[in-house]
Amino acid sequence: MVATLAGMKALVVGVANDQSIAWGCARAFHEAGAELALTYLNDRSKPFVEPLARDVDAALLMPLDVEQDAQMIALFDAVGRRWGRLDILLHSIAFCPKEDLHGRVVDCSRRGFAQAMDVSVHSFLRMVRHCEPLMEHGGTCMTVTFYGSTRVVDQYNVMGPVKAALEAATREMASELGAQGIRIHALSPGPLRTRAASGIDHFDDLMQSAAERAPTHRLATIEDVGAYAAFLASPAARNVTGTIPMIDGGYHIAS
Repeated sequence: MVATLAGMKALVVGVANDQSIAWGCARAFHEAGAELALTYLNDRSKPFVEPLARDVDAALLMPLDVEQDAQMIALFDAVGRRWGRLDILLHSIAFCPKEDLHGRVVDCSRRGFAQAMDVSVHSFLRMVRHCEPLMEHGGTCMTVTFYGSTRVVDQYNVMGPVKAALEAATREMASELGAQGIRIHALSPGPLRTRAASGIDHFDDLMQSAAERAPTHRLATIEDVGAYAAFLASPAARNVTGTIPMIDGGYHIAS
Protein backbone atom coordinates (compact mmCIF):
# COMPACT_ATOMS: atom_id res chain seq x y z
CA MET A 1 0.00 0.00 0.00
CA VAL A 2 1.38 3.43 -0.97
CA ALA A 3 1.78 5.84 1.97
CA THR A 4 -0.59 8.63 0.93
CA LEU A 5 -2.02 11.38 3.11
CA ALA A 6 -4.40 12.76 0.49
CA GLY A 7 -7.21 14.71 2.12
CA MET A 8 -5.73 14.48 5.61
CA LYS A 9 -5.32 17.45 7.97
CA ALA A 10 -2.00 17.79 9.82
CA LEU A 11 -0.89 20.09 12.63
CA VAL A 12 2.89 20.50 12.85
CA VAL A 13 4.30 22.10 16.00
CA GLY A 14 7.95 23.02 16.32
CA VAL A 15 9.09 24.45 12.99
CA ALA A 16 11.82 26.97 13.79
CA ASN A 17 13.60 27.17 10.41
CA ASP A 18 14.31 25.08 7.33
CA GLN A 19 16.67 22.82 9.30
CA SER A 20 14.01 21.73 11.83
CA ILE A 21 12.90 18.13 12.15
CA ALA A 22 9.36 19.51 12.20
CA TRP A 23 9.98 21.14 8.83
CA GLY A 24 11.18 17.86 7.33
CA CYS A 25 7.94 16.27 8.52
CA ALA A 26 5.76 19.16 7.36
CA ARG A 27 7.23 19.00 3.88
CA ALA A 28 6.80 15.22 3.71
CA PHE A 29 3.16 15.49 4.83
CA HIS A 30 2.53 18.18 2.21
CA GLU A 31 4.15 16.16 -0.57
CA ALA A 32 2.01 13.16 0.42
CA GLY A 33 -1.15 15.22 0.02
CA ALA A 34 -1.99 16.49 3.52
CA GLU A 35 -3.24 20.00 4.26
CA LEU A 36 -1.17 21.70 6.97
CA ALA A 37 -1.39 23.99 9.96
CA LEU A 38 1.90 25.28 11.40
CA THR A 39 2.88 27.14 14.54
CA TYR A 40 5.67 29.54 15.46
CA LEU A 41 7.03 30.23 18.94
CA ASN A 42 7.00 34.04 19.06
CA ASP A 43 7.44 37.21 17.04
CA ARG A 44 11.19 36.63 16.72
CA SER A 45 10.68 33.23 15.10
CA LYS A 46 7.74 34.17 12.88
CA PRO A 47 9.86 35.64 10.02
CA PHE A 48 11.68 32.30 9.72
CA VAL A 49 8.50 30.20 9.73
CA GLU A 50 6.18 32.38 7.64
CA PRO A 51 7.90 31.72 4.27
CA LEU A 52 7.98 27.99 5.02
CA ALA A 53 4.24 28.06 5.73
CA ARG A 54 3.74 29.65 2.31
CA ASP A 55 5.91 26.96 0.68
CA VAL A 56 3.51 24.24 1.87
CA ASP A 57 0.33 26.31 1.41
CA ALA A 58 -0.44 26.09 5.12
CA ALA A 59 -4.10 26.72 5.90
CA LEU A 60 -3.20 28.07 9.34
CA LEU A 61 -0.12 29.70 10.88
CA MET A 62 -0.52 30.52 14.55
CA PRO A 63 1.64 31.42 17.55
CA LEU A 64 2.21 28.72 20.15
CA ASP A 65 4.26 29.02 23.30
CA VAL A 66 3.18 25.87 25.15
CA GLU A 67 3.68 27.60 28.50
CA GLN A 68 0.77 29.88 27.53
CA ASP A 69 -2.41 27.83 27.94
CA ALA A 70 -4.53 30.41 26.13
CA GLN A 71 -2.43 30.06 22.97
CA MET A 72 -2.87 26.28 22.90
CA ILE A 73 -6.61 26.59 23.39
CA ALA A 74 -6.79 29.20 20.61
CA LEU A 75 -4.79 26.96 18.27
CA PHE A 76 -7.01 23.92 18.65
CA ASP A 77 -10.15 26.06 18.50
CA ALA A 78 -8.91 27.43 15.17
CA VAL A 79 -8.15 23.92 13.88
CA GLY A 80 -11.63 22.81 14.88
CA ARG A 81 -13.28 25.77 13.18
CA ARG A 82 -11.21 25.43 10.00
CA TRP A 83 -11.36 21.67 9.52
CA GLY A 84 -13.73 20.16 12.09
CA ARG A 85 -11.25 17.35 12.55
CA LEU A 86 -7.55 16.53 12.74
CA ASP A 87 -5.77 13.47 11.34
CA ILE A 88 -2.11 14.10 12.23
CA LEU A 89 -0.22 15.85 15.04
CA LEU A 90 3.56 16.28 14.95
CA HIS A 91 5.00 17.62 18.24
CA SER A 92 8.67 18.53 17.92
CA ILE A 93 9.55 20.83 20.79
CA ALA A 94 11.85 20.58 23.78
CA PHE A 95 13.44 23.03 26.19
CA CYS A 96 15.65 23.15 29.25
CA PRO A 97 17.20 26.27 30.81
CA LYS A 98 20.82 26.51 29.69
CA GLU A 99 22.26 26.47 33.21
CA ASP A 100 20.50 23.17 33.91
CA LEU A 101 21.14 21.64 30.47
CA HIS A 102 24.89 22.18 30.78
CA GLY A 103 25.19 20.93 34.34
CA ARG A 104 25.12 17.55 36.03
CA VAL A 105 21.76 15.84 36.34
CA VAL A 106 22.21 15.64 40.11
CA ASP A 107 22.59 19.44 40.22
CA CYS A 108 19.53 20.23 38.09
CA SER A 109 17.33 22.83 39.76
CA ARG A 110 13.77 22.05 40.70
CA ARG A 111 12.53 24.87 38.48
CA GLY A 112 14.68 23.81 35.53
CA PHE A 113 13.63 20.17 35.77
CA ALA A 114 9.95 21.11 36.05
CA GLN A 115 10.19 23.47 33.05
CA ALA A 116 12.00 20.89 30.92
CA MET A 117 9.37 18.28 31.72
CA ASP A 118 6.47 20.67 31.14
CA VAL A 119 7.65 21.99 27.78
CA SER A 120 9.17 18.78 26.44
CA VAL A 121 6.75 16.16 27.79
CA HIS A 122 3.57 17.44 29.34
CA SER A 123 2.88 19.73 26.39
CA PHE A 124 2.60 16.59 24.24
CA LEU A 125 0.05 15.14 26.65
CA ARG A 126 -1.94 18.37 26.55
CA MET A 127 -1.90 18.44 22.76
CA VAL A 128 -3.04 14.84 22.47
CA ARG A 129 -5.88 15.62 24.87
CA HIS A 130 -6.94 18.48 22.59
CA CYS A 131 -6.61 16.18 19.57
CA GLU A 132 -8.81 13.44 20.98
CA PRO A 133 -12.21 15.04 20.20
CA LEU A 134 -10.90 16.08 16.75
CA MET A 135 -9.80 12.52 15.97
CA GLU A 136 -13.23 10.95 16.29
CA HIS A 137 -12.41 8.62 13.40
CA GLY A 138 -8.81 7.99 14.42
CA GLY A 139 -5.52 9.71 13.77
CA THR A 140 -1.81 9.73 14.47
CA CYS A 141 0.09 11.77 17.07
CA MET A 142 3.88 11.84 16.96
CA THR A 143 6.62 13.41 19.03
CA VAL A 144 10.42 13.43 18.73
CA THR A 145 12.81 11.72 21.12
CA PHE A 146 16.50 10.71 21.20
CA TYR A 147 18.29 7.51 22.20
CA GLY A 148 19.84 9.40 25.13
CA SER A 149 16.59 8.36 26.83
CA THR A 150 18.00 4.86 27.41
CA ARG A 151 21.78 5.41 27.30
CA VAL A 152 24.08 7.97 28.80
CA VAL A 153 25.11 10.35 26.02
CA ASP A 154 27.90 12.75 26.88
CA GLN A 155 26.59 16.30 27.43
CA TYR A 156 22.94 15.31 26.93
CA ASN A 157 22.54 15.52 30.69
CA VAL A 158 19.03 16.13 32.07
CA MET A 159 17.41 15.75 28.66
CA GLY A 160 18.05 12.00 29.00
CA PRO A 161 15.54 11.60 31.85
CA VAL A 162 13.20 14.04 30.12
CA LYS A 163 13.15 12.01 26.89
CA ALA A 164 12.73 8.80 28.91
CA ALA A 165 9.57 10.31 30.39
CA LEU A 166 8.39 11.34 26.91
CA GLU A 167 8.77 7.78 25.64
CA ALA A 168 6.96 6.34 28.66
CA ALA A 169 4.12 8.81 28.11
CA THR A 170 3.98 7.76 24.45
CA ARG A 171 3.49 4.10 25.41
CA GLU A 172 0.82 4.92 28.00
CA MET A 173 -1.19 7.10 25.63
CA ALA A 174 -0.89 4.51 22.84
CA SER A 175 -2.44 1.98 25.20
CA GLU A 176 -5.19 4.32 26.36
CA LEU A 177 -6.23 5.61 22.92
CA GLY A 178 -5.63 2.61 20.70
CA ALA A 179 -9.23 1.42 20.83
CA GLN A 180 -10.28 4.82 19.42
CA GLY A 181 -8.00 4.39 16.45
CA ILE A 182 -5.59 7.07 17.70
CA ARG A 183 -1.99 5.99 17.25
CA ILE A 184 0.91 7.48 19.23
CA HIS A 185 4.60 7.33 18.26
CA ALA A 186 7.92 8.86 19.32
CA LEU A 187 10.33 9.29 16.40
CA SER A 188 13.96 8.78 17.42
CA PRO A 189 16.46 10.19 14.91
CA GLY A 190 20.14 10.18 15.69
CA PRO A 191 22.11 13.40 16.08
CA LEU A 192 20.87 16.06 13.66
CA ARG A 193 22.17 19.58 13.15
CA THR A 194 19.16 21.57 14.32
CA ARG A 195 18.92 24.83 16.26
CA ALA A 196 17.75 22.97 19.36
CA ALA A 197 20.69 20.54 19.21
CA SER A 198 23.16 23.40 18.92
CA GLY A 199 22.59 24.13 22.60
CA ILE A 200 24.27 20.86 23.61
CA ASP A 201 27.96 21.16 24.52
CA HIS A 202 30.42 19.52 22.08
CA PHE A 203 27.60 18.66 19.68
CA ASP A 204 29.91 18.72 16.65
CA ASP A 205 31.97 15.93 18.25
CA LEU A 206 28.80 13.90 18.79
CA MET A 207 27.81 14.37 15.14
CA GLN A 208 31.19 13.20 13.88
CA SER A 209 31.21 10.18 16.18
CA ALA A 210 27.69 9.21 15.12
CA ALA A 211 28.57 9.33 11.43
CA GLU A 212 31.67 7.19 12.00
CA ARG A 213 29.88 4.57 14.12
CA ALA A 214 26.61 4.25 12.19
CA PRO A 215 26.54 1.17 9.92
CA THR A 216 25.48 3.37 7.00
CA HIS A 217 28.23 5.90 7.83
CA ARG A 218 25.81 8.76 7.33
CA LEU A 219 23.67 10.78 9.64
CA ALA A 220 19.91 10.89 9.35
CA THR A 221 18.39 13.93 7.65
CA ILE A 222 15.19 15.78 8.29
CA GLU A 223 13.97 14.24 5.02
CA ASP A 224 14.60 10.75 6.45
CA VAL A 225 12.54 11.59 9.52
CA GLY A 226 9.78 13.16 7.43
CA ALA A 227 9.49 10.11 5.19
CA TYR A 228 9.10 7.81 8.18
CA ALA A 229 6.60 10.13 9.84
CA ALA A 230 4.51 10.24 6.66
CA PHE A 231 4.42 6.45 6.58
CA LEU A 232 3.31 6.22 10.22
CA ALA A 233 0.55 8.76 9.57
CA SER A 234 -0.71 6.88 6.52
CA PRO A 235 -3.33 4.14 6.27
CA ALA A 236 -0.46 1.72 5.59
CA ALA A 237 0.45 1.98 9.31
CA ARG A 238 -3.11 1.89 10.63
CA ASN A 239 -2.36 -1.07 12.95
CA VAL A 240 0.96 0.28 14.27
CA THR A 241 1.13 2.23 17.52
CA GLY A 242 3.32 2.84 20.55
CA THR A 243 6.55 2.62 18.56
CA ILE A 244 9.87 4.41 19.03
CA PRO A 245 11.45 3.97 15.59
CA MET A 246 15.20 4.59 15.35
CA ILE A 247 15.87 6.68 12.24
CA ASP A 248 19.64 6.93 12.62
CA GLY A 249 21.44 4.80 10.06
CA GLY A 250 21.74 2.04 12.65
CA TYR A 251 23.75 4.19 15.08
CA HIS A 252 21.77 2.81 18.03
CA ILE A 253 23.13 -0.74 17.45
CA ALA A 254 26.80 0.31 17.45
CA SER A 255 28.87 -0.27 20.56
